[in-house]
Amino acid sequence: MASVFSMIVAGEIPCYKVAENEHCLAFLDINPVVKGHVLCIPKKEVDYLFDLDDTLYTELQLFAKKVACGIKKVCPCTKVGVAVLGLDVPHAHIHLMPLQSEGDLNFRNHVKMSPEELQALAAELAQAVEL
Repeated sequence: MASVFSMIVAGEIPCYKVAENEHCLAFLDINPVVKGHVLCIPKKEVDYLFDLDDTLYTELQLFAKKVACGIKKVCPCTKVGVAVLGLDVPHAHIHLMPLQSEGDLNFRNHVKMSPEELQALAAELAQAVEL
């Protein structure tokens, strides 16, 4: 069975898309830790980040860097934090989150955002990301 992220890549489940290229996709987390929480994934389903071949691993990291630069332009923050957990969804992914302090990187906390707020933020981020 395909992961939820593969279903997003296939267009079977909608997402709040931030950026996309031939091999990678970035979209807003629908249960964000902070406003501007973005997930970057390879379009190819591979369970574990470090099982990606070197080419795709490098491309995903460089893609995430460009998305992080866009996040920094749109979301007031000191830095954009990076987390790789990979336990909830069997599809490699990188969490990018605008941070004011290390305490902001707490996966036990979440902010509520309406679909309209998510859509507006995704559109603003998409304009800021330079691929």
